[in-house]
Amino acid sequence: MKLETHTPQPANSNLEPYVLDLIREEREKALSPREWQFRLRGYGYAIKNVDGAQIVTSLPKGTEIGVLPAEFA
Repeated sequence: MKLETHTPQPANSNLEPYVLDLIREEREKALSPREWQFRLRGYGYAIKNVDGAQIVTSLPKGTEIGVLPAEFA
């Protein structure tokens, strides 16, 4: 029996401008990527890495919102 992995694809790769602005502002304030992700959790967002792409998800269900641009990598 062969197990196959499924990589979920975000429904929309374009983030809303206000979400992208919030993520950018919090990245500028944070001293490290870990702190940045912690700060985003306070707003109800999380970042997960899938095949080299950073996907923004909403908490607590992990619904995929979009893919972060390469500038955040």
